[in-house]
Amino acid sequence: MGGACSRKRDQQANDANINRGVSGRYTKSGSSKWLGGSFSRASMDSSQGKQRCPTLMDLCIYKIREDINKYGTFSMLPRDITQQIFDDLVCSQCLTDTLLEAFRDCALQDLNLGEYPGVDDSWLDVVSSQGSSLLSLDLSGSDVTDSGITYLKDCKSLQALNLNYCDQISDKGLEQVYGLSNLTTLSFKRNSSITAKGISSLSGLIKMVKLDMERCPRIHGGLAHLKGLEKLEMLNVNCCNCITDADMKAISGLTRLKSLQIASSKVTDNGVVFLRDLKNLSLLNMEACPVTAACLESLSGKFLGALQYLNISRCDLKDNGCENFSKMQSLKVLNLGFNDISGAILVHLKGLINLESLNLDSCRIKDEGILYLAGLTRLKFLELSDTEVGSSALRHLSGLVNLENLNLSFTVVTDGGLRKLSGLSSLKSLNLDARQITDAGIAALTSLTGLMHLDLFGARITDSGTNYLRAFKKLRSLEICGGGLTDAGVKNIKDLTSLTLLNLSQNSLLTDKSLESISGLTQLVSLNMSNSRVTSAGLRHLKSLKHLKSLTLESCKVTANDIKLLQSTDLPQLVNFRPE
Repeated sequence: MGGACSRKRDQQANDANINRGVSGRYTKSGSSKWLGGSFSRASMDSSQGKQRCPTLMDLCIYKIREDINKYGTFSMLPRDITQQIFDDLVCSQCLTDTLLEAFRDCALQDLNLGEYPGVDDSWLDVVSSQGSSLLSLDLSGSDVTDSGITYLKDCKSLQALNLNYCDQISDKGLEQVYGLSNLTTLSFKRNSSITAKGISSLSGLIKMVKLDMERCPRIHGGLAHLKGLEKLEMLNVNCCNCITDADMKAISGLTRLKSLQIASSKVTDNGVVFLRDLKNLSLLNMEACPVTAACLESLSGKFLGALQYLNISRCDLKDNGCENFSKMQSLKVLNLGFNDISGAILVHLKGLINLESLNLDSCRIKDEGILYLAGLTRLKFLELSDTEVGSSALRHLSGLVNLENLNLSFTVVTDGGLRKLSGLSSLKSLNLDARQITDAGIAALTSLTGLMHLDLFGARITDSGTNYLRAFKKLRSLEICGGGLTDAGVKNIKDLTSLTLLNLSQNSLLTDKSLESISGLTQLVSLNMSNSRVTSAGLRHLKSLKHLKSLTLESCKVTANDIKLLQSTDLPQLVNFRPE
């Protein structure tokens, strides 16, 4: 469904590049983007908006960084100050192997070096000098090898270790982890060298709570070595195609498991039977597994009464057997996208009154089935993209007063039907990427003043329609790429000062005058004006966009050197740009 200007984001769970504008190593898969989380004990503040007044400590740290080459060691300083100096150097990418020496024997607790350039075995000597003080270490994406891991043997208090995308670590490296008996969190995603033998080295880490082995293709049989990890609560083996039913049998005794991710594995209905004893299981991700509706009996409240989050998209579900959904009364999140199921199964969902999120993307859903969703008043997220849902179905959604996110892209909903959504005052995100949506559709939605994200990518919006956008003062992201805008229409967008993302690509009539109108949107982080008449001369209007990090101007009369000059003189935050 949808027109030529629309785009459908339906990548498989094993697609390594699902998110735009993010490093390939760290893109989230389709199976995990619904479960965002962080690894490190300490995280950097990335909030935007008004800057706070710097504290005395901030000023001291800034001065130290300014004169960093004057100091040979920070070991005499209090640990909390040294930790802040280290974090600041990493955040500003000023830390070098030479400067690192000043942090020897500083008793630091958190070393977040994930994706930091140049980290290799030579850094591990200083890292290990933190000794028993070190609690969290992130080496993800580094060139550390098995030899480097041997340095960690004296860090006996280490609780969290991240070795994601460390391609040079093998089973021998995991053998060195064996002595870190206080580890509670370990992650080594995307490693093709680690095998079941390496997993055996983890058998003695009895304090382990979280273990992440996503995209490790050679660990079949290794889960048997986890049976002694009785405190394990989170296990991720997403996209490990080697994982089979036998591996599920091996972990059936890990009764404290709360989260299990086995997406894109070879687990079948027979393997799901072994999960029946995991009474504490709250989250189960089986996206793209060869399971059918027959597995739902094993997942019902009779066995897994605590199950709240279930991803069973891209599986082999048919309508027959789906009646067991009615026995999952605790469900809050249910993803059924890309299955060969029809609206007939929705009758089995009408009693799931705790449901807050439902994904029916690309299922055979028509208007009549939507009736059974009317009573799910706790729903906050509803995905109906690429279904046959039309305008008449929207009357059944009018009572979902808590609905915050609604996706109607590639449906057959028309402008007239959108009037039925006018009472959904909680709505914050609305996707109407469909060619039959026009200016009249926006006019019907002006009462939704709380909207923060509006996707009209392929809709046929003209300058006239942009007048109605003024009602959405809280908009943070806006996409209008149907080709109907001119500079006059962009003028109506200039007052949406909360925008951080603006995509006006495919509007071939836009010129540098549009950039002049956009110049007042000073909170913009991402701007796309591809396939327009924008030129290098118009870039001067972007100098005021100090938060801009991503600029896309494909098929425009702009060169890479023009953008680099703008970056060097006025937009230091700009890190991702694509010229002609």
